[in-house]
Amino acid sequence: MTNVEMGIPEMPAPDYPAEVRERLEADAREIIARYPGSRSALLPLLHLVQSEEGHVTRTGQRFCAEMLELTTAEVNAVATFYSMYRRKASGDYQVGVCTNTLCAVMGGDAIYASLREHLGVGDGETTEDGKITLEHVECNAACDFAPVVMVNWEFFDNQTPDSARALVDDLRAGREVAPTRGAPLCTFKQTARLLAGFPDERPDAVDASGSAGPASLAGLRLAKGESTPGVVAPRGAASDEEGK
Repeated sequence: MTNVEMGIPEMPAPDYPAEVRERLEADAREIIARYPGSRSALLPLLHLVQSEEGHVTRTGQRFCAEMLELTTAEVNAVATFYSMYRRKASGDYQVGVCTNTLCAVMGGDAIYASLREHLGVGDGETTEDGKITLEHVECNAACDFAPVVMVNWEFFDNQTPDSARALVDDLRAGREVAPTRGAPLCTFKQTARLLAGFPDERPDAVDASGSAGPASLAGLRLAKGESTPGVVAPRGAASDEEGK
């Protein structure tokens, strides 16, 4: 049982080591300068401290509060509201299986169950080697690529239980893994720094935006009068009236 669970107040969070504090302060000042009001910099600052330790620690929250002249309670309220901020140590690779309706129907539930058994972890838990944290996630707006698995927010489309198991095995073994689309894969800490708003300096980095798939574009093509093999637009009420 922790001190908090026993009703014993926690001691103030320790500060970062001097050299880490100096480096983070320089980055934090750059972030804060982007905004007319310093409080608006809280979200990217939380990503910054997450990039340091892999999750938002009490020390990280103290740092954000001091840089923005907020209370730690104000910082904690934000850090615990958004799911992208981790509250405990997690793996180098956050493997999220979409279990929302379409992905679930297309096999997402089976993929998630297979990975839980294969990795020996539950939702939000991390493998003993510290490589993989498994979680089920809500819709990632990639239904035409269902079922989708995301690793550190990069897309791995049209997955199966077999391909998902091979994916996590490659990650744990340190083998190179390429997302289906978007930027090259990097560690969770590196991803957090990018989300803080710093440029991707990797020479092989590419545009991280994913393109829409054929199923998403079918309606647009029909609206433009273009033919789509195997797709026929339904007749509307106006057309029915005109045909009478």
